[in-house]
Amino acid sequence: MADDPWSWAATTAVARLSKGEISASELLSSVRARVDAVNCQVNALPTTCFDRAEAKAAELQNKALGKRGRFKGLPWPIKDSAAVDGVRTTYGSTAFSDHIPRYSDYLVEAIEAEDGVVFAKSNTPEFEAGANTFNDVFGRTLNPFDLKRSAGGSSGGAAVAVATGMAFVAQGSDFACSLRYPAAFCNVVGLRPSPGLIPMGPTPLPFQTLSVAGPLARNVADVGLAMDGMARFDLRDPLSRISSPTYLRAAQAPQRPSRVAFSMDLGLSPVDRVVRKVVLAAVQRLACEGLRIEQAEPDLLASHSAFKTLRAFQFAALHRDTFDKHRARLKPEVVWNIEEGLELDAATLAGAEAERSILRGCMIQFLTEHEFLITPTAPVEPFPVEERYVSSIDGCELPTYLDWLALGYAVTICGCPAISIPCGLSENGLPIGIQLIGRPYGERDLLSAAAWCEAVLGCALATPVEPSL
Repeated sequence: MADDPWSWAATTAVARLSKGEISASELLSSVRARVDAVNCQVNALPTTCFDRAEAKAAELQNKALGKRGRFKGLPWPIKDSAAVDGVRTTYGSTAFSDHIPRYSDYLVEAIEAEDGVVFAKSNTPEFEAGANTFNDVFGRTLNPFDLKRSAGGSSGGAAVAVATGMAFVAQGSDFACSLRYPAAFCNVVGLRPSPGLIPMGPTPLPFQTLSVAGPLARNVADVGLAMDGMARFDLRDPLSRISSPTYLRAAQAPQRPSRVAFSMDLGLSPVDRVVRKVVLAAVQRLACEGLRIEQAEPDLLASHSAFKTLRAFQFAALHRDTFDKHRARLKPEVVWNIEEGLELDAATLAGAEAERSILRGCMIQFLTEHEFLITPTAPVEPFPVEERYVSSIDGCELPTYLDWLALGYAVTICGCPAISIPCGLSENGLPIGIQLIGRPYGERDLLSAAAWCEAVLGCALATPVEPSL
C-alpha cells in the first residue's frame, strides 16, 4: 500500500491537488487501479464510468488551480439511486436495469460544480429498501472485514468503496438508517444531515423530509470536507437552505461536549450482547477523558408507528407507477411497503404526522438539556450476507423486516442530524459503531464533538482495509 494515492485521506488528496503535486487525472488513475484490484472481491461499484471521469479530469488541466472548485478533481462514486447524466442508473431494480438518465440529480450537480469527478455508481438494494445491500441486477455487496457478512444498507456499496480505498469519500443517502448502518458495519464515518442542507431532487415528493443525502468517509474531517461541497442552496428544492462552507473547519476543531446523554436502546429495540459490550467500553473511555454522561433517553416509543406509516406513504407515492407496471419484478419487501402505503387512509396519515410533531418536540427539548445523545449505531454486528434482514436479536423475534432499524429511524422521524463513527471491533473482529445525535442544523457542533470522540476512541481507519474472509 505504501503511499499509493488511493490510500490517502480525502483532505490529503485535495491538498495535494490544490498544490499541483498530483493531477486529477493521476489521482483518478490510482483509484482506477484500486477498483480493478479490489472491486471483484466485494462488488461495491457495479457500474463505472471512467471514460466520462477521465474527460472531466482532463478538462481540469485547463483550469487554473486557484479557480478550481472545492474538490479540485477528487473522484466520487454516486449511489445507484441517484441519477447521473449518461450513466446507467438502475435503482437496484430489474425494472430499470437498462435505464440511462439524461439528467443528473441536484446533489450530483452540486458535487460536480465543486469539481468532484464522478467515476462510478455504488450498489444499493432495490429502491433503497432494506439495510442489506443486494439486488437482482448486480447481486450482493460484501463486507471487506468478512466477505461472508453484510455491508449494511442501503448505502452499502458506498461504505465498502470508502473502507477499501476505492473512494476517498462517497455520496450516500439515509431514509431509516441507510448511511449510518453501512458506516458502522464497514468501520467508516457516515453523516445523516438535517433536511435541506444538501439539495434533493428532482422528485415527485419535493417536500418530504425523511430521506436525505450525505457523505461517507474514513474519518470525521473527510466528512466535513465532503459536506462543504455537497451542501448548497438550490432554488429547485423547496426545503433548500443557505449554508456557509465551514464544516471542515468544525471537523478539524475537536471539542469535548459539556454534557451528553447515553442510551443503549432508546427504549425501542433489543441490542445484541456483542454490540452492548463494545459500545459500553467505548462510552466508558469517553467518560474517562472527562465527558459528562448521563444515562437517559427521550420518549420515542411512537416513532415505530409514525415512521412505518410515513415510510409506507412515501414508498407508495414514489413507486406506485412502477408497482402497477412491474409488480412481479419487485422484491417482496418493496411490494409490502408499497401495498401498505396504498392502503393508508387520511386519518392514519394525520395521526402519524401528529405523532411526528410530538416526537420532534420531545427530542429537541431533550437535546436542550443534553448537548448530544449517544447510542449504538446498529443493534447487531454485521450479519451473514445471505440473510435478507435481521429477524431476531438475542432471541427476541422482530415483527417486521423494519424493526431492527429502530435506532436509525427514531432519529429520522425527528429530523435531527446524526453521525456514526467507529468505536471498536466485536469479539468476532467485526466493526461496531456509535451514533451521536445532535440538534437540527447543528452539524458543525456535531462534527466537532464527533472529532473529539474519534480522537479518544482511536478506531478510525487510518488506511483502507484489504478484503478478507
